[in-house]
Amino acid sequence: MLINPSIIPDIKAIIARTKDKTIRTIDHQRTLMYWHIGKRIFEEEQDGKDRADYGTYLIKYLSEQLQPEFGSGFSSRQLNWYRQFYRTFPIVSALRTQLSWTQYKMLLSVDNEDKREFYIAETIKNNWTSRQLERQLYSNLYERLLLSNDKESVLAVARNEKQPSDAKEIIKDPMLLEFLGLKREASYYERDLENAIITHLQDFLLELGNGFSFVARQKRIHLDGDEFFADLVFYNRLLQCFVIIEIKTHKLTHQDIGQLQMYVNYYDRIEKLPHENPTIGILLCAKKNDTVVKFTLPEGQKQIIASQYELYLPTEKQLLEEVKKELESFEEKNEQPGS
Repeated sequence: MLINPSIIPDIKAIIARTKDKTIRTIDHQRTLMYWHIGKRIFEEEQDGKDRADYGTYLIKYLSEQLQPEFGSGFSSRQLNWYRQFYRTFPIVSALRTQLSWTQYKMLLSVDNEDKREFYIAETIKNNWTSRQLERQLYSNLYERLLLSNDKESVLAVARNEKQPSDAKEIIKDPMLLEFLGLKREASYYERDLENAIITHLQDFLLELGNGFSFVARQKRIHLDGDEFFADLVFYNRLLQCFVIIEIKTHKLTHQDIGQLQMYVNYYDRIEKLPHENPTIGILLCAKKNDTVVKFTLPEGQKQIIASQYELYLPTEKQLLEEVKKELESFEEKNEQPGS
């Protein structure tokens, strides 16, 4: 008797889906339990005459009563988390089943509501793990996006209220590549950077943003006897187009732009299907000159984008300086006559 060979992988897939759903259900129920505990603590606390002193006493008392029976999940520190959880997310029906308690606990450190909404939407849309969400919070993804895009557009894309229509809405500048683990004191060739990116491809896709999938590295392009090699090729399902990335470890030149333009033209004329959008080229460079990019390319073109990479996370001081520059620039524009 012949047995359909697909039955085993089908059953394994059912088991895996059920396990995943069970884990998510259990974790969400645990999250709801912590929310209700936090709500009850908060309500009790509000009845105290001296709220600050009573709140401290209450948390300590509850921990002494609960921890011996239920374990470390009911320490004073954890009970404080539950109270803060309720205060930050006061509507229980708004809690998302896709987020774990660990992820919610990370989001409690985000004091801006718009910023929290952004990270919640991005976590759900991209199915981020706790580690991936932690990296995005640590690398200040929200602030970096706001420096290169207007706030409303960033939030609209994050909330799925609109699909990105322009590559600049989803391609970051600068790109933070600290996950490559490259040492500060060393000098690197383009192949070194490319190899490190391939080794850490999942993290690189996360840094690139929504909708990217890997297609090829060192893609050979044959043009009438001459051979050229595009460093990295991706596809973006949101923009429905190929994305070619050229890595440059030096300051960007007009020759680099011309080379990438040739690769983009090749993909548009040979690889692109009729229903797909024009190919995008990204020059990932150590240093760039936006004026050189502007005057090398035709006016109004949107296919070639220069993005500077950083191998190390910016310090808090550096981020504050960037935000200060943006504010000063904004104020100068508004002070100009006729603005």
